[in-house]
Amino acid sequence: MRLRILEAAKQEFAAHGLAGARVDRIAAKAGANKRMLYYHVGKKDDLYLAVLEGAYEQIRAEERGLDLEHLDPPEAIERLIGFTWNYFIRNPEFLALLNTENLAKARHLKRSTKVKSMHSPFVEMIRTVVTRGVESGDFKVAVDPVQLYISIAALCFFYLSNGATLSVIFGRDLLKQEAKNERLAHMVALVLAALTGKTTASLGSAKAPKRRAAAQQPA
Repeated sequence: MRLRILEAAKQEFAAHGLAGARVDRIAAKAGANKRMLYYHVGKKDDLYLAVLEGAYEQIRAEERGLDLEHLDPPEAIERLIGFTWNYFIRNPEFLALLNTENLAKARHLKRSTKVKSMHSPFVEMIRTVVTRGVESGDFKVAVDPVQLYISIAALCFFYLSNGATLSVIFGRDLLKQEAKNERLAHMVALVLAALTGKTTASLGSAKAPKRRAAAQQPA
């Protein structure tokens, strides 16, 4: 029952935001009543925080399965970029929840006792990749792993969250499959150029991600 409530709540909060979400609709979609909902999760703000924590827990869990530690550093970074990009595409509710919580100045997330502990191992995983890259000579600079991840997430997030307006402004359909494949290739080449100090042309990876991207895209 708790899982059904949380899934229904995620859809409701993503579609309507915190202010517009209705507990009655959440309960009905979960096949519960309001009293059962309060028993399993708590009031509306508690439910919203539980949804946020669950959203972060899901993406961190999938990231742990990327096996970055056993890949060559450039390949590990490319895999991380591809995963982040495709995760955002597959989970638009996650982007909507992030937008809602940022508008609230992270008021609810500040109450969480779980989120910070979820992120520490992930940051260390990226730090290990970067350190190995510098030691092997693949990377020219030991960038801050937090800054690196924020840059990767930002490159993905901004494009997808603003794709409709950007398409109108530039007169290009930036959300069609070919355009998304090109975007992934561009992001990989851009980040690896920054890490390796090599030009985009010399990396030789601008075309390869396009082929991989097609295979990675959700059906």
